[in-house]
Amino acid sequence: MTDLTKKSAKELHDGFLSKQWSALEIAKAHLDEIEANDPTIQSFLTVFHDKALAKAALLDRKLQNKEPMGSMAAVPVAVKDNIHIKGELTTAASKILEHYRAPFSATVIDSLEDADALLLGKTNMDEFAMGSSTEHSAFKVTQNPLKLGHTPGGSSGGSAAAVAAHFAPLSLGSDTGGSIRQPAAFTGLVGMKPTYGRVSRYGLIAFGSSLDQIGPFSRNVFDNAWLLKTISIPCKHDPTNLRLKNVDYTKDLDQAPANKSIGVPYEFLEHLDPTVRSHFDKAIEHYKELGFVVKDVDLSILKQSVSVYYVLATAEASSNLARFDGITFSHRDPEAKSLDEVYDQSRSIFIGHEVKQRILLGTMVLSQGKIDEYYMQAARVRQLMRQQVETILKDVGFIMMPTAPNTAFKIGGIKDPLTMYLQDIYTIFANLTGHPAVSVPMGNDDGLPLGLQIVAPYHHELDLYRVSRLLERALNSSLTHK
Repeated sequence: MTDLTKKSAKELHDGFLSKQWSALEIAKAHLDEIEANDPTIQSFLTVFHDKALAKAALLDRKLQNKEPMGSMAAVPVAVKDNIHIKGELTTAASKILEHYRAPFSATVIDSLEDADALLLGKTNMDEFAMGSSTEHSAFKVTQNPLKLGHTPGGSSGGSAAAVAAHFAPLSLGSDTGGSIRQPAAFTGLVGMKPTYGRVSRYGLIAFGSSLDQIGPFSRNVFDNAWLLKTISIPCKHDPTNLRLKNVDYTKDLDQAPANKSIGVPYEFLEHLDPTVRSHFDKAIEHYKELGFVVKDVDLSILKQSVSVYYVLATAEASSNLARFDGITFSHRDPEAKSLDEVYDQSRSIFIGHEVKQRILLGTMVLSQGKIDEYYMQAARVRQLMRQQVETILKDVGFIMMPTAPNTAFKIGGIKDPLTMYLQDIYTIFANLTGHPAVSVPMGNDDGLPLGLQIVAPYHHELDLYRVSRLLERALNSSLTHK
């Protein structure tokens, strides 16, 4: 019998339409896989078992009756638990939202529902998307399916693990400083952070409003492009949404990009782990063999990106998370006797240490006497970064570097917060500047994958997919001939 969980999203959809297998068979196969193996992986916080089966049965009836169906009919998708689905729990992996049910669906969810995708459930994450390992969830620690005992990355680790473990062919995550790309690198997936504003943030619980972006995980480039095409719809509810015309990112994927030049900031990679550097150099050599020109570019300003990010992101987080106060949305300490106690005790009890740490830092940088010294200075450096990256991308088509400085580390293996923050050293700048960036597999070391990060000019996601496809085909070819 065909193992449907090993099929790509496109294969599942085409097989459903040609009646090779039913939507119910697709749903059951993936739900059974979750039931059998997710107790070990711990990627899901909520599984929509009955809802997924009911939707699958409806799709089978529609196919039988030759009724029109959506563009992703019968494709299973997992969703990060900071994205609203009406009537379902949205906890953001925090105790303070443990029983919160969303009163509306995010725009990306509406687009998936309209496309007749099968929503399988909500995935684990670092609490309020603050972390790089999914160890900061209030409910469980997610394992890397490729090597148990290692992290799948964060904060979208549950979404990455669900796809890598074949619980779903596709998932949605959110990326504030690398939270799609780094988990994709750690689990051998394709992970895309679109241009800021390309995908609506309506219905996403905000961490850093000027940085957050929803994006797709997949096991191949085509499926990723297909999901981004589906969720990239104009949204009147999100003032930061660019409301651009929908683009078919799956079109002519095997066509080479027009601009075949690559910028590599070699100075920024000086202290890179030798194994990661070796795989990165091989990926660059592959592009050279395909006729790409590689230039050494000056992005020394990126050495300030971690500092700038943790000033701006924590400042925005301290403001965004003020609403979780025991009054409006969240758990309230039943022992509180006064309004001050409600605020103080509810947040103290139900918000985790990592989130508290970032709220405190953000509150400090926005405080009187500090805002000019820290926040405004960071905002100015951010603008300089944007200008420098834009200048470079007028000269080259892409900027390439490793997605992460290492392979997936052991759970509990990083104790120092600063070392953990440096996990995002290569990914943060694309959030600060708003450029689209993708992580695509570039090999593995001792059973753990490594990712290549590719950055392009604003709105050039199609070019990112095309250049990623070139590396994907080369890796697939090398595996075939082994």
